[in-house]
Amino acid sequence: MDPSIHIKTIARKLQLHDWQVENTLRLLDDGATIPFISRYRKEVTGSLNEVQLAEIRDEYERLKELDKRREAIIKSVEEQEKMTPELLAKINAALTMSQLEDLYLPYRPKRKTRASVAREKGLEPLALWLLDQKPGDPVMEAEKYVADEVETVDAALAGARDIIAEMVSENELVRGSLRRLYERDAVITSRGVKGKEQEGAKFSDYFEWSEPLRRCPSHRLLAMRRGEDEGFLRLIIMPPEDQAVETIEKQLIKADNSAAVEVREAVTDCWNRLLAPSMETEFRKSSKEKADEEAIRVFAENLRQLLLAPPLGEKNVMGIDPGFRTGCKVVCLNRQGALLHDDVIYPHPPQNETARSVSKLLSLIERFETEAIAIGNGTASRETEQFVRTYLAADSGVKVFVVSEAGASVYSASKTARDEFPDHDVTVRGAVSIGRRLMDPLAELVKIDPKSIGVGQYQHDVDQARLQASLDEVVMSCVNAVGVEVNTASPHLLTYVSGIGPKMAQNIIDHRTENGPFRSRADLMKVKRMGEKAYEQAAGFLRIRDAANPLDASAVHPESYHIVEKMAVDVGCTVAELIRDETKRKMISIEKYVTPEAGLPTLKDIMQELARPGRDPRSALKEFSFADIHSIEDVKEGMVVPGIVTNITKFGAFVDIGVKQDGLVHVSQMADRYVDDPAKVVKLHQHITVRILNVDLARKRIQLSMKGVSSQQSAAGSQDRNLDALKNPRRG
Repeated sequence: MDPSIHIKTIARKLQLHDWQVENTLRLLDDGATIPFISRYRKEVTGSLNEVQLAEIRDEYERLKELDKRREAIIKSVEEQEKMTPELLAKINAALTMSQLEDLYLPYRPKRKTRASVAREKGLEPLALWLLDQKPGDPVMEAEKYVADEVETVDAALAGARDIIAEMVSENELVRGSLRRLYERDAVITSRGVKGKEQEGAKFSDYFEWSEPLRRCPSHRLLAMRRGEDEGFLRLIIMPPEDQAVETIEKQLIKADNSAAVEVREAVTDCWNRLLAPSMETEFRKSSKEKADEEAIRVFAENLRQLLLAPPLGEKNVMGIDPGFRTGCKVVCLNRQGALLHDDVIYPHPPQNETARSVSKLLSLIERFETEAIAIGNGTASRETEQFVRTYLAADSGVKVFVVSEAGASVYSASKTARDEFPDHDVTVRGAVSIGRRLMDPLAELVKIDPKSIGVGQYQHDVDQARLQASLDEVVMSCVNAVGVEVNTASPHLLTYVSGIGPKMAQNIIDHRTENGPFRSRADLMKVKRMGEKAYEQAAGFLRIRDAANPLDASAVHPESYHIVEKMAVDVGCTVAELIRDETKRKMISIEKYVTPEAGLPTLKDIMQELARPGRDPRSALKEFSFADIHSIEDVKEGMVVPGIVTNITKFGAFVDIGVKQDGLVHVSQMADRYVDDPAKVVKLHQHITVRILNVDLARKRIQLSMKGVSSQQSAAGSQDRNLDALKNPRRG
């Protein structure tokens, strides 16, 4: 199909200008990445953001797939010599895959059916006569077809009805009407499988469940489908049967006579035997795709927040992987994250080597000039945190943070970790990962498969290829939003830079190893196979600290250096002085520097970058302390405690309050107003204050509420309320 038609279709659907879509597709076709286009080609696209650019790309890919299917259908129908100008026009006008398949259905090669058998017996003319519904006696008409292969009138009429049923099931207008009915009135019903109630108790909420399909949230649909896949539930998706049959009859019944009675019988058979199963299959598929899309969106947004979590920065860090029997693995890292020392302490039962552990801990802190301690949030985390805080001098200046261990075990056993630390075991690697996560979550988490980080909902139930593609895109977006210091970056981090894949990342590492640190962005062109295109895509996202040209440490693209240099000349200073001196920057009128290639959007970005060259878009890291509770048995209704958001789903947010089990703030308990999306209220790793609503010790579940609770409440106030809750557990 003519690409200009697709451009107009996409522009209309996404409410954009044709030129924005056309220019975006041209840039993508030329090999530009979405982060590059979004950051450095704003004039070309009208400042479209990454989400809009991805929508254009995905919609274009969908239309191309539609075209491929369209061509295959046209070829098939033409080979059957059944193509007509009217059918061809309908096929070319189809905008969705379902419309195309509806048109093709009557021409699709089939195995033997009841209708095909009836046609072989010569009963199609009788079927067409009945469909016309003209005055006359169907029995008398059917007698004309009684022969060797059709023994009775009843057999003739039954065969004719089979033909009508198949014709109706393949009618595009009928299917379109039913599709609209399903979209509006389909109900999803879930029933428990008899005899498996106890085994499938975790799905008990859905043993008797029914709701409109269009209102069924993604997490509930995926939960029910999982229950069905595991053999504990049976699902049905169907609108009211009488409405479905009536919808079909409206398309076909045009008389009130004996022939119409036969057609009505065929319609009922068609619905029960052909259309109901077909439409249910279609809506099972479409509802699953919609639920997948929503679940993937939630996972992707959670991952983005996790990757962009505040970094501590370049500090001497001690990483502690806590444990009881096996002890706490301790590692000391320098400001670049290099491992300097590893050790083990045993401050907890059964060893209880408190004095020795304190001595060793304080000695390591002094020896390696530790500035911060990262403690993993797994087993023995709270006990280890309490131990460290108890024996760490208040005036030491060493800050203590509890860090998520999600995915650390995956990394520690990976080839990446083995290559990085071939002479250390998994416990050392895990502790290093914990320490590095505190310094720079993004740089460390890119080494782990995003699906292992555990911030999704029903992530194993969704389309894995779509999930992986979406998560990879999020990682690339985050890496490029932050920028990468090329002289210290790992190959994994470099891999996600715009225009650089795994091979080029390794080439950069190899060049750095052989020739020493890069002194300028221009030196990147010396890297093996670094062509002009790859350099164009990557250069703006790579940083070179302490380069001779200060712009090499900024997000200003080398293609725009001449603009900054001209600005500096015009105000009578150097580029370095222009960056340092705000008064000189205020002397610049950016309108003077507008060119066809660099418009106001680019110039504004340049001025912002000169004000804060190489700025990190992530927020500052804040210290956090849990309340004095350590197990679910310590948690009582009415308590008000601080917590950290660990996961966000469509139905609420999970919060770590300092015990082994995360509590759930249901979406209905997030605010004193209606909340349609928890992500609009909380962010991953956000520090919040919650009230304990309910504690289910048997199921190890904690229900929380944010209603009427201020996150700014003082720790002292929370402690007072907690003491009160212990005395009066039913209050609040």
